[in-house]
Amino acid sequence: MKKNLLVLLCTFSLTLSAFSAAYDPEKQVPAIGSALLTKNGIAIQNVKFEVTSKEADNSTFSQDRVVSIQKSDLEYTGNDNEVAAVIANELGHIIAGHAARGKLVSSFVAAPSSDDLASSLASNYANSKEQKEADVIAVNLTANAGYNPLAAIVVLTKQTQTAWNALLAKPANADRAMNIYDYTAYAYPQKLQAGYNCNEYKTFLTYADSVIAQRKESKKLQKKLDKEMKKYRKNSVSQISKFKTRGGLSGWDAAYGILNAQ
Repeated sequence: MKKNLLVLLCTFSLTLSAFSAAYDPEKQVPAIGSALLTKNGIAIQNVKFEVTSKEADNSTFSQDRVVSIQKSDLEYTGNDNEVAAVIANELGHIIAGHAARGKLVSSFVAAPSSDDLASSLASNYANSKEQKEADVIAVNLTANAGYNPLAAIVVLTKQTQTAWNALLAKPANADRAMNIYDYTAYAYPQKLQAGYNCNEYKTFLTYADSVIAQRKESKKLQKKLDKEMKKYRKNSVSQISKFKTRGGLSGWDAAYGILNAQ
């Protein structure tokens, strides 16, 4: 009886230890966020990384130096590489100045009608373009900071799949994930060769291999891809460099500040 009780106590103790040692992505956010900045030579003082249950809004970063990370995005992470991918994406939006660009454009252009199909399609396209731009900057940030940039693919494909993607046998966020894969292959081939050891990434590779096979049948598609990746590389490196020299301001932030000062 005593022996059985001892076994039960030991088992319970081990269970508690395993539970307490479970990975907590929220606790890692400040340290990983700081590492992404410092290891990329982005010397900005007093930057705060916070987790929010609301939609992340980093439109005021140039004033308050706060980087908000959406809690729901962290639910798809299970290690430091994946948390770094989430944070780097938000930094990508900040570095590219997407919020400031939106404010600047809206100050000159009337808001589109909500029932205007053309405006809705244009908005969706702009959002997709901004996400890919932020993803590419994020690949640079994570790779240069020693994290695995392919983790972003895992985080994206873990998310809920749309009915349309399911119909086409595509993983969740397939276009963004493939763009990250292509850019990593172009800019950091050694990172792509090293891979990412998890089932989600292996599943994505099945899809990626089918896309690559289709491209091999068309030199035109491959030429277009090479041109896009070259442009992404040039623009993203330039954006990060200028963000550093401006002390944490994107070009759009600087322009918006000048406009408001007049």
